[in-house]
Amino acid sequence: MLDERLERCSHALRAEGRVWIVDPVDAHGVEERIRGLGEPAGVIQLLDRHRRDSAALAARLDVPIHVTPFQGVPGAPFDPVLVARHRLWREVALWWPEEQALLCGDALGTAAYYLAGRERLAVHPFLRLVPPRALARFAPRHVLCGHGEGVHGEEAASALDEALATARRRLPALWRYGWRQAKGDR
Repeated sequence: MLDERLERCSHALRAEGRVWIVDPVDAHGVEERIRGLGEPAGVIQLLDRHRRDSAALAARLDVPIHVTPFQGVPGAPFDPVLVARHRLWREVALWWPEEQALLCGDALGTAAYYLAGRERLAVHPFLRLVPPRALARFAPRHVLCGHGEGVHGEEAASALDEALATARRRLPALWRYGWRQAKGDR
């Protein structure tokens, strides 16, 4: 995760010796770290507007880019999960059954501006009125987000359940707490 206001986070996931890069943000040493994990297989962009450094990194690694792969990614161990597919928001999440990992671009996050009060994981502020219920069918051991640190271990499944169940109810608290956090007010 980069030290920045948006708390953008990228992921490099190794499966069977191949490395899948999700929503990459380029920085010094990233390419070497990826290659150190194994053979690069592809770059995956989960949100239509999450271009970040996907094209540049894919070109340097000589791998394809998969933009919002609603039908899945050939050869990848992930299952696509529809988050939103309309004019204003196009996002797919990925479920990695073998690792019990759920990857989200923007639908879920732990960045300060996502959280209301003491939430550990939260639905994106713009999705709180209509939270992505398709994610409720999973009991992950890992939730990897595009903004903020992931949630791991026994608490991941309960954090996901709570985030989805309380998204609407905690929207007023988000306005009071989360947006001040995002602006740097304390």
